[in-house]
Amino acid sequence: MQIGIVTRSFPEMSNEEAAAFMADTGFTVTELCLSQIDSKYWVYNGMADLSDLPDKRVCAIADTYRRHGINVHALGVFTNLIEEDDERRQELLRYFERYMQYAQAAGIPVVATECGFDPASRGIRSDVYEERFGRLIDSLSWLCEKAEKYDVTVALEPCVLDVVPSAKRMADTISQVGSSRLKVLLDPANLIANSSEKDVFAYLGPHIAYFHGKDRKVNDAKGRLVGDGEINWPLFFSLYHQKHEHIPVIIEYANAGNAAEILQRVRDFDRQAIVL
Repeated sequence: MQIGIVTRSFPEMSNEEAAAFMADTGFTVTELCLSQIDSKYWVYNGMADLSDLPDKRVCAIADTYRRHGINVHALGVFTNLIEEDDERRQELLRYFERYMQYAQAAGIPVVATECGFDPASRGIRSDVYEERFGRLIDSLSWLCEKAEKYDVTVALEPCVLDVVPSAKRMADTISQVGSSRLKVLLDPANLIANSSEKDVFAYLGPHIAYFHGKDRKVNDAKGRLVGDGEINWPLFFSLYHQKHEHIPVIIEYANAGNAAEILQRVRDFDRQAIVL
């Protein structure tokens, strides 16, 4: 199993320091989010100014991790695809396209995002659900056309708090967009309140770009460290090993102080995986 950790776990480090720490701790893969002290560009659910960030700089950053034996599997965008202001949404989509250009130049196969949300009204609301979901489909369709041009995969991370709140709804979304360029960033913690460990593989097994590794209790609004929630990890890894061993599991929410412990938890749960 390829076990990694997101670069967002180490905002106090440079890319060189983060890469060395990952390698020394035992990680082999990462999701790059341009969140280090020498590349502060990542803005969650929004947009950063990328005007002074050339392709060659992103290539150099990716190569920093590779020199330490860390595969850069994904470039994290995580912007708002359901922005209600049409002009602003087009700006966000062009921003996303710029990340695709970076990914192509740097040899990173996946660009990742959530659906996005309005911070003042996050979640499923009947009065705006159809409008927001339609906007998401429109955004994803536009992005998948660009992904074809740049030869990258768009990975969408669904969440119980957002407009795609379950494994089945994510499968429906992929079907409606109708592009092989759209896959799922599968975070079981984001779906555990609506979709069981078996559900996520049953609905999304053929469409997984990579996994996030974090946990959640079913009534939590926020995630937790692996092992601190209610996911049945031995069952999850049993299902994982059936067909998905080649797909990375990339840990979230850990930091420099506990990353080694969380990596060990993942390995321990994996050893407990049962034969189904």
